[in-house]
Amino acid sequence: MTTLEGNNTEEKKTLSFVEQLIEQDLAEGKNGGRIQTRFPPEPNGYLHIGHAKAICMDFGAAEKYKGICNLRFDDTNPSKENNEYVDNILNDIKWLGFKWENIYYASDYFEKLWEFAEWLINKGLAYIDEQSAEEIAKQKGTPTTPGVNSPYRDRPIEESLTLFRAMNTPEAVEGSMVLRAKLDMANSNMHFRDPIIYRIIHTPHHRTGTKWNAYPMYDFAHGQSDYFEGVTHSICTLEFVPHRPLYDKFVDFLKEKDNQMDNLHDNRPRQIEFNRLNLTYTMMSKRKLLALVEENLVSGWDDPRMPTLCGMRRRGYSPESIRNFIDSIGYTKFDALNDMALLEAAVRDDLNKKAIRVSAVLNPIKLVITNYPEGEIEQLEAVDNPEDENSKTHTIAFSKNLWIEREDFMEDAPKKFFRMSPGKEVRLKNAYIVKCTGCTKDAEGNIVEIQAEYDPTSKSGLEGANRKVKGTLHWVSADQCKKAEVRIYDRLFNVENPSADERDFRELLNPESKTVLTDCYIEDYAADMQPGQYLQFQRIGYFMKDLDSTNEQPIFNKTVGLKDTWAKQNKG
Repeated sequence: MTTLEGNNTEEKKTLSFVEQLIEQDLAEGKNGGRIQTRFPPEPNGYLHIGHAKAICMDFGAAEKYKGICNLRFDDTNPSKENNEYVDNILNDIKWLGFKWENIYYASDYFEKLWEFAEWLINKGLAYIDEQSAEEIAKQKGTPTTPGVNSPYRDRPIEESLTLFRAMNTPEAVEGSMVLRAKLDMANSNMHFRDPIIYRIIHTPHHRTGTKWNAYPMYDFAHGQSDYFEGVTHSICTLEFVPHRPLYDKFVDFLKEKDNQMDNLHDNRPRQIEFNRLNLTYTMMSKRKLLALVEENLVSGWDDPRMPTLCGMRRRGYSPESIRNFIDSIGYTKFDALNDMALLEAAVRDDLNKKAIRVSAVLNPIKLVITNYPEGEIEQLEAVDNPEDENSKTHTIAFSKNLWIEREDFMEDAPKKFFRMSPGKEVRLKNAYIVKCTGCTKDAEGNIVEIQAEYDPTSKSGLEGANRKVKGTLHWVSADQCKKAEVRIYDRLFNVENPSADERDFRELLNPESKTVLTDCYIEDYAADMQPGQYLQFQRIGYFMKDLDSTNEQPIFNKTVGLKDTWAKQNKG
């Protein structure tokens, strides 16, 4: 969120349109100068980065304008909701760095909503329809042709009231009847054509158990819940634009019921819509993400390839990087497809400031320093993070036998190859300058070992260390290190915009989205890190220890590379 100080005109231009509308309401004295927002997730899945955009606005606006933001679970469909989702939503919001004022549930208002529905029936504004869902859908018409009245639209009020109460009994048959608001079947807004406001569901509710058998629809519960809580600004995404008139209509009915028509426009929640967050090579549909989990196409909601916040946390994304990314793309009235590279750049920028630098070799080949004393292990000093002037240091073991990356050696190297090759010198980071003297091959001609000699006077920090060499390589002592598994991730989908592709989303999955390397070596300091600590494997990328790790088998997830090499590959 952009911070506004004073009334400087230039600064006002940096406000999002949502903030401008909030400031307009404050200037006009609406709601008594009070700001109250809410974040209303349905507990039917795990939060993804699209939700994070709404979280940042809902909580950020309240914080900026010294208001409050409540968390309200939209738990009106027990067939898809459970406490597991509730708990993870709470964890994800905390992880992003936000605090709610209160926790509410739509189920807190079931009694009030039921009372309101009976009031609508008694006013002749709602009726019980016993048609099938298919019949009701056919009668709704199209945006350019009016709908057809239900044959039950004018049934007697007492009859609708009796049937409505029967809906909330264990004997009621799911799908046998619904409660519809009696509005306008000719309205150009399809949401006004006698919307369904209650349906029968017999699945036990995660909070109320079997107390209820009839549940309110989202459009009926949402605006009223905002009204009950005193929400001043109901901030949501663009798909709710056509729902806004219905949102206002139900709140107006509720105000009429409560005899508050004299202040119809003041103290009514103002719905403001902004664009959703869409990312390339990413799917945001909770229904499809659930299918990925249930069909074992990913390892779970927290699979590091998933766009879920828990997946990004496990992969090694920081909450600050996600918030910085969302702030950078802003809020508009137009949907856009944001490049995943922008998110990854935000992650790199943040992790560069906080990640601990460690040594790891992912594709190892043995390097033997032939003139280094046999059996000696030297402890060299390494800075945890050179970007931090107050950084701590740690020691890394150096010995005669080392591991280096296989691609850092070339026997017959071109002129501009500045890594290791026979007769050339390179620096081993934090250690010595070494000169390659040769290599050993197996019977098939594969290189299995490299030999080099070190210059004892070239140790980092000594006077001889100032001698210039063109290449610096990372390494790990083969005599004091840990073997590790490293998981490398690519895009989960093969197409840029899978949400817009008409094919089955399963056909769009990238079969190479996960690569597991089992023959990797890391320094002991890295092996002792815990999940949640940000690491940079020098010259490779950013990593985080995975939750699957054991003392015997450390496992690391690659968060993101040091550069956006993936984008370059896909431009070729």
